[in-house]
Amino acid sequence: MTRYFVLSLFHCSSFVFIPCYVSGSGVADLLLYCQPFTNDFPRADIHELLSPDILHQLIKGTFKDHLVSWVGDYLELVHGEEGAKKILADIDRRIALASPFSNLRRFPEGRGFKQWTGDDSKALMKVWLPAIVGYVPSKMVKAITAFLDFCYIARRNVHTPESLDELDDALRRFHKNQVIFQTTGVRPKGFALPRQHSLMHYRDLIIMFGAPNGLCSSITECKHIKAVKEPYRRSNKYKPLKQIAYTNQRLDKLAALRVDLESRGMLEGSKLSGGDSGNKGKRKVQPLLEDTGEVEGPTTRNHTKMAQTPQRQHPRDLRSLAVYISQPQLPELVRRFLYNQTRQNGPRRESEVQLGDFSHFNGLIHVYHSAVATYYAPSDACGVGGMHCEHIRATPSWYGGPPRFDVVLAEPQPDTDSVNGFSIARIKLFFLFRHKRVLYPCALVHWYEVYGDAPDKHTGTWIVKPQFSDRRHRSPNLAVIRLDTILRAAHLMPCFGRSVMESWIRPHHTLDRFKAFYLNKYADHHAFEIIS
Repeated sequence: MTRYFVLSLFHCSSFVFIPCYVSGSGVADLLLYCQPFTNDFPRADIHELLSPDILHQLIKGTFKDHLVSWVGDYLELVHGEEGAKKILADIDRRIALASPFSNLRRFPEGRGFKQWTGDDSKALMKVWLPAIVGYVPSKMVKAITAFLDFCYIARRNVHTPESLDELDDALRRFHKNQVIFQTTGVRPKGFALPRQHSLMHYRDLIIMFGAPNGLCSSITECKHIKAVKEPYRRSNKYKPLKQIAYTNQRLDKLAALRVDLESRGMLEGSKLSGGDSGNKGKRKVQPLLEDTGEVEGPTTRNHTKMAQTPQRQHPRDLRSLAVYISQPQLPELVRRFLYNQTRQNGPRRESEVQLGDFSHFNGLIHVYHSAVATYYAPSDACGVGGMHCEHIRATPSWYGGPPRFDVVLAEPQPDTDSVNGFSIARIKLFFLFRHKRVLYPCALVHWYEVYGDAPDKHTGTWIVKPQFSDRRHRSPNLAVIRLDTILRAAHLMPCFGRSVMESWIRPHHTLDRFKAFYLNKYADHHAFEIIS
């Protein structure tokens, strides 16, 4: 009996297959003709033409398909199917408790997606590691830490011999600690996996092709979403190809029309240009969504500035404001701040200053609920000059819901700990006042202290905890600092340990509920570069 096989037309990285009908006996002969498409090019080597693919080789490949799956398999081997389900449910609750942070995706239901996307995997990489600590062996944590370091180093915008050495060191640590998956029975046959093997060639490929930050296939996949997936959803799903083509054609025409109208000045003051709908002289309305991300223009000095509109419900005098926000130390802290700012010999340690040296302040106070930090971050999504901006929040009600008081990295201050030259503090209040004709944009902060002299040996991240001047009465160590000493926001993930998370805890409880935190260097690529 003769059987026929149909080989579909497709192209892979090494071979080209031609559609044809062959009998079962001729399949083996046909496969002999499947040669690399570079076979007739004497100076071409397919293995030297394959550039790094961060999305499929690292993020969706090694991280999602391998490490995340292997951790689940390990828990099932050790604790059984039912025990693994309970642990994974607690890991999901830990992931859901990640404190709010600009451009950090929320996972209210944990990592149980119906379909994983590249964005899902990228977002999960930022918060997954602290969530599994305590449930897996230390070597497993070290292996995942080394792989995450490899991913973030490979994503850098510019590579140097030092960064390539760091890349090799991260890969060496990953291979050294990865053996734990084999000894525990998760991968008894070893790690003969093409996507993990590709990691060994990243150094040579970076030298050949440059930084993979500009070569990742997520760029083309992003265009595929705009050009194919979204137009398909707009169609009626019946013979959609023609409808997709018409949709793209019309969107291109609308984009060209907008460019033409803007060049003629016909959209000035309209809603399309973000203006004030023709009401000149009035303040522009701030968008409700967080408008963080790219900043157009050349590279400039890092800076932080207040939001445009002050809050009117807060008291305007200092003592009433202190009562309103339940911070009785605020008047004394402002006096200390002014003393240090007006001294000609520079600031002194507060322990050296007597209270009688401070002058009273009786001016008006303007309170703000947010500030905008702009800094140089070319490895993240940024503008032409590599500039990136984000909002820092200090509000008692975030969008009508729970409060949000963000954590920041600031210039090192006397009597405070620092990590790589940055002090860690939580913003309690943004305010502005004028004293002797000088304008002072300020922030009331609660300092954090660093636990230990080095990063945690398992996760490779620094551990910090709130600092108290009197631990017995839990009196926080507060201070008033200048706004321009703040670099950017920082993200903290709790040190969960082995405790099981209760269902009533919410993300806005995180920074108040836990005693110690990981300073999350994986929050974004800029944080990794300055913290790690």
